[in-house]
Amino acid sequence: MPMNLVLARWQFAIVTIYHFFNVPFTLGLTIFVAILETQYVRTGDEKFKRMVKFWGKVLLINFAMGIVTGIVQEFQFGMNWSEYSRFMGDIFGAPLAIEALLAFYMESVFVGLWIFGWDKLSPKVHLAVMWLVAIGSNISAIWILAANSFMQNPVGYKLDPETGRALMANFPALVKNPNLWYQFPHVLTAGITTAGFVVLAFSAWHLRKGTKDKDFFQTSFKWAAVYALIGIALVGTIGHFQGQFLVRHQPMKMAAAEALWETEQPASFSVVTGVKIPGVLSFLSYNNFTAEVKGLNDLSADMAAKYGGAPDDYIPPVSLNYWSFRTMVYIGTFLGLVALFAVFLAFTDKFTKYGWFLTILIVSGFLPFLLNSAGWVLAETGRWPWIVYELLKVADGVTPADTVSAGTVSFTLIAFTLLYTAVTIVAAYLIFKFGKSEPDASLAEATY
Repeated sequence: MPMNLVLARWQFAIVTIYHFFNVPFTLGLTIFVAILETQYVRTGDEKFKRMVKFWGKVLLINFAMGIVTGIVQEFQFGMNWSEYSRFMGDIFGAPLAIEALLAFYMESVFVGLWIFGWDKLSPKVHLAVMWLVAIGSNISAIWILAANSFMQNPVGYKLDPETGRALMANFPALVKNPNLWYQFPHVLTAGITTAGFVVLAFSAWHLRKGTKDKDFFQTSFKWAAVYALIGIALVGTIGHFQGQFLVRHQPMKMAAAEALWETEQPASFSVVTGVKIPGVLSFLSYNNFTAEVKGLNDLSADMAAKYGGAPDDYIPPVSLNYWSFRTMVYIGTFLGLVALFAVFLAFTDKFTKYGWFLTILIVSGFLPFLLNSAGWVLAETGRWPWIVYELLKVADGVTPADTVSAGTVSFTLIAFTLLYTAVTIVAAYLIFKFGKSEPDASLAEATY
């Protein structure tokens, strides 16, 4: 494999993972803060205003980090992946342009109004501004995922007979892409889960150490527990239906996620390597315990017959996909149980009785980030060797080495990795420092 291809893949993977640490958290936390502010406007309870400002500061730190890590993403398309950009720039550019011109500007403008508008806007107008921030953030995600969904499930295009480039033929089809309407709800509910567990983790930390503002963090705990439970229940349900969609449209990805080499009927679900439950994979794939599920060997042979080359050329990294899928599923299951018990704890007011569980919640605040990253790794590497599924291979999308050398990519890879690591450490430090601080009663009157 050419060195510039290897380095370009590593650079994109590292930058994307750093960026994706922040995206779901922002999507979920904007909605959570908007819900809290709605409760404040509805009841007039100053406690909720203090909660909005407290958790809103965590949101602003993460929001800034998401912007910093996202800017470099688009530059990589032109620098490291120019052949990919040339092939589908006419399609990929449209949703990215709409995202920047509509959604990003929308959320950025209203974030500013929200920060500086506490004493200048009426409570109801200020609340509307916060909801516009939440809506803008999620609209932004829709357009970015619309572009990614084309790579997963190309629709609404035609190929130029002279250049071979993909051209936009049906813009509504791009927006209605069924992959998008599985992918976006899955990302959104993962964000709700992430925000819920981060708020739970900080609230549990304060309650365990003996906070001076017990009512503040008990209330935060209750709202976050319900929010996290709703999120994890939805993310699992949507993920199940998304998996069934992928069995039909990207069967190689799901076969790799199960390390299913041979076609089975019925197909067993692999709990871990060597431990299988008969018929469960068939049910998960087709709601039928006796359905046939094709294995990697047959699927890769079909790909080779259709597109040429050797069957092995079409098999994605099986171990990476297998363990990414299990990381996602098992962490999700664990978080579901934790969220369920957290709701019980919150509504029975037995916070001090289960100190050991508060410790589990503190640790659990980190787990959604691992869950999100594992899901994204599976989504992107499971369709290898394709960068645009069944239209363009990853190896054909990279910038030629005589244009951007391996040395150049190596330099930027090292520079971006060090820079993003440093920025992430700073952002994490600020979030931890603020999240572990006591909420000041003056927050109810203070501005940012």
